[in-house]
Amino acid sequence: MNNQHCRLYLLTPPRIDDVPGFARTLEEVLSAGNVAALQIRLKDASDAHLRDCYNAIAPIADAHNVAILLNDRVDLAKALGADGVHLGQEDMPLRDARAALGKDAMIGITAHDSRHLAMLAGEGGADYVAFGAFFESATKMPKTTATTELLNWWSELFEIPCVAIGGISAENCTPLIQAGADFLAVSGGVWNAPGGPAKAVQDFIAAISKA
Repeated sequence: MNNQHCRLYLLTPPRIDDVPGFARTLEEVLSAGNVAALQIRLKDASDAHLRDCYNAIAPIADAHNVAILLNDRVDLAKALGADGVHLGQEDMPLRDARAALGKDAMIGITAHDSRHLAMLAGEGGADYVAFGAFFESATKMPKTTATTELLNWWSELFEIPCVAIGGISAENCTPLIQAGADFLAVSGGVWNAPGGPAKAVQDFIAAISKA
């Protein structure tokens, strides 16, 4: 089975202290394989630091045709000209984010392990829904645990893409791909990989092609 439709969706590390250093690493990572999107997820960062990170990252992402989304921050996404935002269930309502960012912005919604939340997001015009966590994660304490059955159900019934997130590595991602995940959202599985981030992306691409 060829799963070339499944692509990588990277999340930044929780902290970026060395912005130029991260930019250099990102160039290597995006040069290593086909990445669809990059979410800037720096929960405790100041607005100034978020702007610095975005300004360093954006040219690199653009050069590799990688979409940039900001986590939670609709206001900054609009001000900086990001491609979109990812919203959790406690963040700005989808309808308000769409009104602020316009019809062309990419807006993703966390659905946890809930079919109901996913359907609400789809009906509300989300561009993708994110299910998880599928595995234990060192990056974020998951609120819910999702199963591959959820990915199967969504992919069979709905055209809106689904994202699998939570503790995903090149070694454990195959069942998620086979279940219908359109994107694998990965943070620690790339940035903290023993062989380095660029090698991790290559390993993910290989796993996707073999699934």
